[in-house]
Amino acid sequence: MAPAGDGNAFLAAVAAGADAVYVGLKHFSARMQAQNFSISELARLASLGRDRGTKTYVAMNTLVKPNDVEAAGRLIDRLQRNVKPYALIVQDLAMLTLAKQAGFTGELHLSTLANLTHPDGLAVARKLGASRVVLPRELNLDEVKLMADACPKDLDLEIFVHGALCHCVSGRCYWSSYLGGKSGLRGRCVQPCRRLYTKGKDQPERLFSCSDLSLDVLTKPLLSMERVAAWKIEGRKKGPHYVYYTVRAYQMLRDNPSDGQAKKTAMELLDQALGRPSSHSVFLPQRAFQPVQPKEETSSGRLIGEIRRDQKKLFFEPREQLEPGDLVRVGYEDQPGHRTIPIRRRVPKRGRMDIPFSKGQTGPALPTGTKVFLVDRREPELMKRIKELEKELDFFPAPEPKESTFTPTWPQAAPRSKGKSRSKGGPRPVSRSESVTLFRQPPSGKLWDRPGYWLERSVLGKVPTGIASRAQWWLPPVIWPGEDKKYRSLIKEAVRKGARDFVLNAPWQVAYFEDRPNTTLIAGPFCNTANKFALDVLRQLGFSSAIINPELPLEDLQVLAQNPPLPLGFVIKGMWPFAISRFLADSVPFDEPIKSPMNEVAFVRKYGQNNWIFPGWEVDLTKEIRTLERLGYKTFVTMLEPWPRNVPRPTRTSEFNWRLKLL
Repeated sequence: MAPAGDGNAFLAAVAAGADAVYVGLKHFSARMQAQNFSISELARLASLGRDRGTKTYVAMNTLVKPNDVEAAGRLIDRLQRNVKPYALIVQDLAMLTLAKQAGFTGELHLSTLANLTHPDGLAVARKLGASRVVLPRELNLDEVKLMADACPKDLDLEIFVHGALCHCVSGRCYWSSYLGGKSGLRGRCVQPCRRLYTKGKDQPERLFSCSDLSLDVLTKPLLSMERVAAWKIEGRKKGPHYVYYTVRAYQMLRDNPSDGQAKKTAMELLDQALGRPSSHSVFLPQRAFQPVQPKEETSSGRLIGEIRRDQKKLFFEPREQLEPGDLVRVGYEDQPGHRTIPIRRRVPKRGRMDIPFSKGQTGPALPTGTKVFLVDRREPELMKRIKELEKELDFFPAPEPKESTFTPTWPQAAPRSKGKSRSKGGPRPVSRSESVTLFRQPPSGKLWDRPGYWLERSVLGKVPTGIASRAQWWLPPVIWPGEDKKYRSLIKEAVRKGARDFVLNAPWQVAYFEDRPNTTLIAGPFCNTANKFALDVLRQLGFSSAIINPELPLEDLQVLAQNPPLPLGFVIKGMWPFAISRFLADSVPFDEPIKSPMNEVAFVRKYGQNNWIFPGWEVDLTKEIRTLERLGYKTFVTMLEPWPRNVPRPTRTSEFNWRLKLL
């Protein structure tokens, strides 16, 4: 399954014989920095793909804001009528409903951003109409097998085999959004994890920048897992050269799993693909590799030289021959003066390539020693094949542009509660505002707000029965494949102790409560709920209320509060994480200050298998409670986190995106 961010990359995938190509549109794509496709362009390419036996999948895998719903539905309608993609890849629960209402006839695949990370949740995905689940990139081989063994009938799995690794768990990264409204959940991530960071008095290093994933010769055991139906190559921002060579390599590994020469050829092809330095990451549990090596090179492309200075000119001498059409990147993307330069003429190995000044530049901005990377090639043979396929596109005319008349059927508003009572076995309605303080450990002294506790055995044993029945019990944002049994046991123990109200931080965690009708389920903030259709899906799953995505600004909170299908809550104060990660460089300390080039402080803390990366300052919107109450919000959450002794107390707080327009 090949990525394509533009027409040439799509045609390269077809030329390589890809079984499927996944693409994004100009809107609702989690790779908005790719060129992406218009409906008319994609209709022709998809028709060519069908003629060549290549399926087209469309990624509409972003968070859907409250005012985006109708536009998303119209786009699905136009896709169905003009492109007829084989599948949609979605993150937001709203897309499942909108696809059905728009009459979409293809498959619905849950993106890795939907964060379905544990086996018990797979049945919930199938119940909602998903045909496929894209697995997290953090899983090892044994965990993939657990997911495959638990996969229900008519559901299959997709696994990443090659490409960039995010440092943080997909769907659990708010880093870019927290620093300025460019949401990774909306495809706008500015990749703060790729920056230089400083710990203590050390030199700045790329402490959170991962090498690429490449399962290459380790893919053989996946062939025996019937439910693992697709091998996915990451890279919708890559060029046709990368697409062609990675597809050809993994075809060889799939079709010749026991052929040593085929494996060798495949590895040579991957070496030509110009990705970052790669590793098998944690895929082999007995030989896990730490994908974050701060002292190693992690930039995309192949290192081919370093900038030198000759009087007033900058130049480099490439380590391999450069051809016209090749692209080189000078410097890192977070480095002043960095740029991508097309090669206009052949430059021999160890020849001289002068670096032109940027427009308006008066002197050299790049220091000597700046690294130069070959990031894309335009080999004549590949471009010839692409040109031949372009000619075939003439047989597939673009459809006549027609505006969609699709109008969604909006979900019903939640009934207004008149009291605290609830029907036998039913959820407890939220009738008036309440404040919840979420603790890591039971506090000493009197509790003024309603308490919330993270559901862990070390906490559960310390909470008295009387308080356990009054408290909210929060499940973690990420539960890994081997942890289903643990959390089923903890829920059973908590219920025996009187617990009734549980906050689930992924919709799929509802699987733990199918046999517990007397519990009240609340969708937590990590469910990333941001629109009424998603709220309605949660209601159908049995949730009684929802604490919505805290990165939403006021303008979206206002729209969402108008006749919502469920009562709403909001994180009003406390330590909201930059991100949650399963990876962490060995040199990164816990509970110590880590500084960015902009002097932003962060610290890392480990809970279970997850590393929580916290900003060095908290969210504080307490002065806005009255505003939210007037809008109709019922629950206000404060997330407490013990402050690390060695991290300086901040003089600032954050309003998150309250006054911004979330991109």
